[in-house]
Amino acid sequence: MLHSFDSLIESFIENKVGIAEDFLGKSLLLHLKDNLKILYADKQFQLAGTGNNAGFEHNKLSRSDIIYWLDRKHENIYENSFFDVMDNFVAHLNATCYTGITNYEFHYTLYEKGSFYKKHLDQFKNNDSRKYSIIIYLNENWQLKDGGELCIHHKNSLQNISPDNGKIVFFKSDELEHEVLITNKPRMSITGWLKC
Repeated sequence: MLHSFDSLIESFIENKVGIAEDFLGKSLLLHLKDNLKILYADKQFQLAGTGNNAGFEHNKLSRSDIIYWLDRKHENIYENSFFDVMDNFVAHLNATCYTGITNYEFHYTLYEKGSFYKKHLDQFKNNDSRKYSIIIYLNENWQLKDGGELCIHHKNSLQNISPDNGKIVFFKSDELEHEVLITNKPRMSITGWLKC
């Protein structure tokens, strides 16, 4: 596990976007994906929005994904196993990089066919608690024709990242604008933020 943590951190230090494979392990990844599908079938997902507090709004011109917040209070064994991994990663990140992370939040994200998320930053204008963004993909056999790439806007270039199963992406929430390109089939992930 520490090897995958270090691989992600080293990739982030080199490129401002950390990328690693098999961060969660195949078994947990499969259970989380199955859990997402069950929740979706039970109509537990809600339309995602932009902004927070009084500035929160649903704007399908900006984003059209749907989400379900993860929480230890759900007492779901797989959600809690995921949180255990994240607790270990945060402890390692704080110990090796002195990041001072004290909290996090995560949700399942589902982009139905034709969905997208326009260019944005992951930090609210009135709240800078989100320090790092994390996405873990749950999509088996993803192909180029399926679309749905994460497009990172660097200063002088674009970086397109395919949402392949088991891949994790890690970057600073207040630095890199990014978007999710239109997906041509359902696209699943766990998305969240490490916070101070």
